[in-house]
Amino acid sequence: MKQKAILIISVVVGLLAFIMTNHYLQSERDKLYADAEEVEVIAASRDIPAGTELKLDDIGIMTMYRKRGGFSADYVIPKEKDKILKRKLLFTVNRLKPILWSYVEAPEGVRSGLSPIIQPTMRAISLAISGEATVSGLVQPNDRVDILGTFSFPSRTNAKEMETVTLTLLQDVSVLATGSRLAKQEFEGGDRWSRGSAGGAYSTVTFEVTPREAELLVFVENMKGHLTLSLRNPGDVSYESNLPEVNFEMLEKELPQLNLYRQDKIRHKGGN
Repeated sequence: MKQKAILIISVVVGLLAFIMTNHYLQSERDKLYADAEEVEVIAASRDIPAGTELKLDDIGIMTMYRKRGGFSADYVIPKEKDKILKRKLLFTVNRLKPILWSYVEAPEGVRSGLSPIIQPTMRAISLAISGEATVSGLVQPNDRVDILGTFSFPSRTNAKEMETVTLTLLQDVSVLATGSRLAKQEFEGGDRWSRGSAGGAYSTVTFEVTPREAELLVFVENMKGHLTLSLRNPGDVSYESNLPEVNFEMLEKELPQLNLYRQDKIRHKGGN
């Protein structure tokens, strides 16, 4: 009799726990979707390998929840399905997964943005540089610049001390974009600029670099140093070899010589 009572109590407790858990989960679900609405998107009706040319029987419609105003424009909605038919998939899409615009090959001549600008074997990389570090915002797309960095390093003479060093990281680098203003593109009716992005009103600069240079720039930016651009004449393809690291000791030693060079080779160049 006692064992039977224990069994009944266990069953009742289990049912109560199940009911309470279900009530809690339902409550949390209601909170999660309180500010959401259902939306239909195009999805894969089967596992579709990359490179497949999409056909009508490859796609279907699935329902998703979205927060109001938070739906990504990368989703394909049902009324847009005809635009992706007969286009190749760039990536494999599994069954019942949404098909995004970024998964579908763009038609020839339609692709726009930054990627067509980049030369083969090169890369685009953006760095947080603005204001006075971009020659008062006068650096613009298609310009050529040198990239300088100023960092705090452990002193070579005293490991317990830090010293500030400035050095030229890269020379003669192409500027692809300032903010969202792109280079090397011509359009009917003028420039395709983001309004308000001209004349120094940007906080990033995008460069065309090699993969090795991209690694270097990512590393130095994450060292929390200060990056500065020096602007070049567009026809200047010269390269300055053996540029020194500038620190306080170098300034004391080389400053007089630098000024003499300026007077002899620059200021009075050509007998002026």
